[in-house]
Amino acid sequence: MRTKRKQRLIFIVILLVGFSCAAALGLYAMRQNIMLFHTPSEVNSGEVATDKLFRIGGLVVEGSVVKGNDGLTTEFNLTDTMDTVEVRFTGLLPDLYRERQGIVAQGKLNDAGVFVAQEVLAKHDENYMPPEVAAALKGSGAPHPDSIPKSSY
Repeated sequence: MRTKRKQRLIFIVILLVGFSCAAALGLYAMRQNIMLFHTPSEVNSGEVATDKLFRIGGLVVEGSVVKGNDGLTTEFNLTDTMDTVEVRFTGLLPDLYRERQGIVAQGKLNDAGVFVAQEVLAKHDENYMPPEVAAALKGSGAPHPDSIPKSSY
């Protein structure tokens, strides 16, 4: 092989190895930062590890909201109409947060099975529901939350 051709081949091989290493490092970094979405049914079935950051979505169960004495801690139950998970949040809740509301919370599951939320996101208006929550409710065969009688959950 001529030296010019040999140099080009070596350059291309080094370039491919460099791109492969960069892609592998990028994928590894993204893998650690992925935030998965789970429903209360998946959490209660044991599919989620404790102390792992994830998002949970569903409807706030009517009559389950309990405000703490400090004025910042709120405990409530979240349901996908099949299963329920207890959620604890310390902080200011969004203005649109209320019972029978579709929400998505981000946080971790503790050893007692309580989801400790770091952030709570509520829907935008009366017609909007977070896409993950709508898909989870649709996948469970549950009717739309507005068509569920208040006494059923």
